[in-house]
Amino acid sequence: MATPSRKTSTQSPLASKRALLSDPSSEVPSKKKSSVPPAAPPPLPSSGPFVEGSIVRIAMENFLTYDVCEVSPGPHLNMIIGANGTGKSSIVCAICLGLAGKPAFMGRADKVGFFVKRGCSKGMVEIELFRTSGNLVITREIDVAKNQSLWFINKKSANQKIVEEQVAALNIQVGNLCQFLPQDKVGEFAKLSKIELLEATEKSIGPPEMHKYHCELKNFREKEKQLETSCKQKTECLEKMIQRNERYKQDVDRFYERKRHLDLIEMLEAKRPWVEYENVRQEYEEVKLARDQAKEEVRKLKESQIPITERIEEMERQRHILEARIKEKASAITETSQKCKYKQDVIERKDKQIEELQQALTVKQNEEHDRQRRISNTRKMIEDLQNELKTTESCENLQPQIDAVTNDLRRVQDEKALCESEMIDKRRERETLEKEKRSVDDHIIRFDNLMNQKEDKLRQRYRDTYDAVLWLRNNRDKFKQRVCEPIMLTINMKDNKNAKYIENHIPSNDLRAFVFENQEDMEVFLKEVRDNKKLRVNAVIAPKNSYADKAPSRSLNDLKQYGFFSYLRELFDAPDPVMSYLCCQYHIHEVPVGTERTREKIERVIQETRLKQIYTAEEKYVVKTSFYSNKLISSNTSLKVAQFLTVTVDLEQRRHLEEQLKEINRKLQAVESGLSALRETNKHLEHKDNELRQKKKELLERKTKKRQLEQKISSKLGSLKLMEQDTCNLEEEERKASTKIKEINVQKAKLVTELTNLIKNCTALHIQKVDLILQNTTVISEKNKLESDYIATSSQLRITEQHFIELDENRLRLLQKCKELMKRAKQVCNLGAEQTVPQEYQTAFQDLPNTLDEIDALLTEERSRASCFTGLNPTVVEEYTKREEEIEQLTEELKIKKVELDKYRENISQVKERWLNPLKELVEKINEKFSYFFSSMQCAGEVDLHTENEEDYDKYGIRIRVKFRSSTQLHELTPHHQSGGERSVSTMLYLMALQELNRCPFRVVDEINQGMDPINERRVFEMVVNTACKENTSQYFFITPKLLQNLPYSEKMTVLFVYNGPHMLEPNRWNLKAFQRRRRRITFTQPSQ
Repeated sequence: MATPSRKTSTQSPLASKRALLSDPSSEVPSKKKSSVPPAAPPPLPSSGPFVEGSIVRIAMENFLTYDVCEVSPGPHLNMIIGANGTGKSSIVCAICLGLAGKPAFMGRADKVGFFVKRGCSKGMVEIELFRTSGNLVITREIDVAKNQSLWFINKKSANQKIVEEQVAALNIQVGNLCQFLPQDKVGEFAKLSKIELLEATEKSIGPPEMHKYHCELKNFREKEKQLETSCKQKTECLEKMIQRNERYKQDVDRFYERKRHLDLIEMLEAKRPWVEYENVRQEYEEVKLARDQAKEEVRKLKESQIPITERIEEMERQRHILEARIKEKASAITETSQKCKYKQDVIERKDKQIEELQQALTVKQNEEHDRQRRISNTRKMIEDLQNELKTTESCENLQPQIDAVTNDLRRVQDEKALCESEMIDKRRERETLEKEKRSVDDHIIRFDNLMNQKEDKLRQRYRDTYDAVLWLRNNRDKFKQRVCEPIMLTINMKDNKNAKYIENHIPSNDLRAFVFENQEDMEVFLKEVRDNKKLRVNAVIAPKNSYADKAPSRSLNDLKQYGFFSYLRELFDAPDPVMSYLCCQYHIHEVPVGTERTREKIERVIQETRLKQIYTAEEKYVVKTSFYSNKLISSNTSLKVAQFLTVTVDLEQRRHLEEQLKEINRKLQAVESGLSALRETNKHLEHKDNELRQKKKELLERKTKKRQLEQKISSKLGSLKLMEQDTCNLEEEERKASTKIKEINVQKAKLVTELTNLIKNCTALHIQKVDLILQNTTVISEKNKLESDYIATSSQLRITEQHFIELDENRLRLLQKCKELMKRAKQVCNLGAEQTVPQEYQTAFQDLPNTLDEIDALLTEERSRASCFTGLNPTVVEEYTKREEEIEQLTEELKIKKVELDKYRENISQVKERWLNPLKELVEKINEKFSYFFSSMQCAGEVDLHTENEEDYDKYGIRIRVKFRSSTQLHELTPHHQSGGERSVSTMLYLMALQELNRCPFRVVDEINQGMDPINERRVFEMVVNTACKENTSQYFFITPKLLQNLPYSEKMTVLFVYNGPHMLEPNRWNLKAFQRRRRRITFTQPSQ
């Protein structure tokens, strides 16, 4: 095996990995606790085999597996060898991160803080790059807590952007798989599309401007496509708009023809108000002249009325004087008349006094006659009473009879009170019984409502079963023994919460089954219900021997320790046939029900109790014994929610209530019978009581009649005595009345004389008043004649004034109308209030008719013509005009776009020539190298520039086609067609083909040989050594965990070993110079031996 000219090694102690890779002149830096980067060694001289941008030194501190490590690679091929996990890829990560690469590109972590050694708060990576003007030292300090980095260039603080610019200036692309291929990205190289591979190749080995030209071409081509699309769209749109305008041109011409008619109509309508105004103005002048004439005539008529008015006023003054005198006479007449009336009233009062005296005398005469009549009647009444008193018998022997009747009446009343007391007690007893009956009825109704709820659920779910229940209730007499309704109706849960256990244990088919005790009864039922009524029902027969009271095989007390609190049978009540059937069929007396505590210890319950079925709070367990292994097998299911048995009806309590109701009804009947008998007895006693009372009343009346007669006689005698004492002297009364009447007649004669004198004075006053009235009448007559003359004149004046008013109103109306017409005419002509008619209107009006009739006739004609142009839409003209403008604008835009498109095409042609020809030459060189490498391996490979359309510059790509067997054709390199080793060989050879053409300063390939077979690995290794160790080639890093034996090596290779083990020296104790001296001594002494 050839010995390399330079060998270095790394070592790691047991506590932590440490690597030391350096040349003899390098020193190991100590650990630094501060954030200031460690002092860099002096830059290497600018001459030597290193190319611009090659890596001269790599230093790491607290980075991944390293505490402190420094690596000094060679200028050509660098082989980094070490077992898996020793830290080879850590060096690759240091190169990537130290040159501002993204953490995610490594495929290990997306945060830079994860690359710091575990347990450390900070880490550092330092890369020294060769540069002829002086080496470039880039330092990156990583803060784990903040997940941030501090950058330094040649020990001066910088930011990441400056670092990226410095790295890019040296053509270093750590994100390009053609230059930097980490271990976790090897498989992704084959996944690169042709387009991505071309872009990576351009960036890696092409001239700096090649990728720029490519990007410009893609942008130009995209702009060209956009411009072509835009020109095409605008051309199509322009053609469509021109065609559409051609279609609308005739409509537009017709529109403008119609517009000419409308303009004439508009001008006629504009002149018409002016003609109307002129007509009204002339009419106004005529009315104004007539109004002035009427005003003069009114003035003359008013002047002629003045003398008549003065004469009328004189007559009016005389009339007022006469009327005043007439009023004076009327007042004197009224005063005299009132005196006459007073005298007449006095005379009438004297007559009334005489009449009253006569009436008083007549009343006294009538009273005396009435007193005599009453005296006579009273004497006759006393005589009759005395006769009746004589005939009345003695009443002393009636008292014993009255006492006997009183005793009998008291005894009857006592019996009646006792009877009524008994009736009150009976009524109270009846009320108590009725109250109890209502309470029992309410309880039964509540039970019936609950039962109805269960029946409603049955009807909603199983209608046929419900109909069969109704039929059974109406036909129970057809059966010999007891027939139970469906089980779900007869079961009565003691606690609704336990209904879920019963419904989960008994199938729904049996829950709705009828239970019979007799086979014949069931056949009769099924024949009638199933066969005749076609109802789908279920029926079962209860066992002949009852199972209802059968004891369980295990006492419940023994099961309580497992949380069981009852068997299923004890959770509900049911008729004996139903309970017997369920115990026989579903063993409800053997199935216990437990709680949540039972579920918690279910395994123990199953093993110890060996019960076949168990219920816990929410689950059902079924336990079986395996036929093969005799082991217990259990299965559990969740309990379904109860649907039918949640309603509880205590049938035994209902039967008790029905019996109680019957007993209450029987007692009520007995009470009613007793009440009826007491009512009859009370009625008989009431009748007897009335008879005794009547008899006692008659005896008492007979006893008191004599005393009453004596009292009446005494009373009448007293009245007679009083009437006889009240006597009156009629002759004396008549004499007094006659004297008073004579005195009144003397006074009356004197009053008549005075009244006669007053009447004479009143007559004289009436004569004087009539004379004054005649004079007043003459004055009024003369005044009326004057007023008639005045009225006649006034009538003519009013007519004239009315005519004047009408003419004035007409004048004002016409004036207002003139103003309105003037205003409207100016509005039609769009003129202001102070503006005059423009000259163009006056010129246009001269050619138009001057009369309204002619204008209206011409308007009608023009409107008729305009109406012939139907179906014209003003928006069409607007669209036509707008579209004409748009066509003009679009034509100009299209012209500009075409000029711009020609310019882009010219640019594309120029850039394409500068890009495509060098690219083809470059791809041809890559193909030459790639084909040579494959042919040296007895395989075939090609690299070509592939595109489907020469104009689609974003679709250009590099296509790699390979053939590893002579019997196959060339196939494109894809992630699926070739094997992993074939892809690795193809990738490696492509990178080798780029090596001599590469303008990048270094290339990194991490463990690409892992998938190769030994033959291919050896061939590839030879090619790598031959290619990477040539003069003027870039630096190459080849990382591998192992190598084949007897591989060829070159003097220009640098082999870097990474060791890891418990016996490695500390970095500060490693002396590379001493090691090299010992190695040379051994080498020199071997030939002498």
